[in-house]
Amino acid sequence: MSLFIDLKHSVLEGSGIIVPRAHRKSAFDLTPEEFASTFSLLTEVKALIDAEYNPQGYNLGWNCDAIAGQTVFHAHLHVIPRYESEPYAGRGIRYWLKQESNRRNT
Repeated sequence: MSLFIDLKHSVLEGSGIIVPRAHRKSAFDLTPEEFASTFSLLTEVKALIDAEYNPQGYNLGWNCDAIAGQTVFHAHLHVIPRYESEPYAGRGIRYWLKQESNRRNT
């Protein structure tokens, strides 16, 4: 596994991604061992971010395929610390997806 933490991001302070070394298109293509390694690294990353930034919560996310927002077709897990001082505190990933403006046109 490799890890990238964008500690200097102007909006998502302390955020980053965990990237498996082996090329896998999405999280659905990871082996059980790669998934377990990702989780193991995630617990280490959380400890580092907690110590440095003291967030009050986290969003974790996999974008799988273009319709879901994946633009880099190599599996990677987004690790996004969240802070109670944010304007959107308390609004998780589903908040944006549940808006009436996102209703499917069938």
